Amino acid sequence: MSERIWKPNVTVAALIEDKGRFLLVEEHTSAGLMLNQPAGHLEEGESLVDACAREAMEETAHPFVPRELVAIYQWRRPDGEVTYLRFAFSGDAGEQIAGRALDDGIVRAIWMTPAEIEASRDRHRSPLVMACVRDWLSGVRLPLATVRHFS
Repeated sequence: MSERIWKPNVTVAALIEDKGRFLLVEEHTSAGLMLNQPAGHLEEGESLVDACAREAMEETAHPFVPRELVAIYQWRRPDGEVTYLRFAFSGDAGEQIAGRALDDGIVRAIWMTPAEIEASRDRHRSPLVMACVRDWLSGVRLPLATVRHFS
């Protein structure tokens, strides 16, 4: 009998704020059309910082440079099937690249105020969406040097 090896899914998320609004993505999920930060899975050989920049670009068409680690979140889906370990970064985003296609499943990138994000909680992909915004608004930040990549 083989024993199942448990491993969390390592993900990254970009907290992109401009003039009091946060850049989220609206995406197709098995639960319907949901809102999330630009986020995704760490790929083999990739640093967390590079993964976050890549995911933000793929999902929003905005170049993104992570500057700070906001927090690390561990969340188990209610069905118990998957546990996520999310590294959320804030930073600077460039202008959206016109005509650049978004990742499969992403309907659009959308700027929302914290109040609009709060009001749409029933459409959040996970409770991490609001947790990230709240932490960022309360000033939670760690230097990027906190995250060290060895290859």
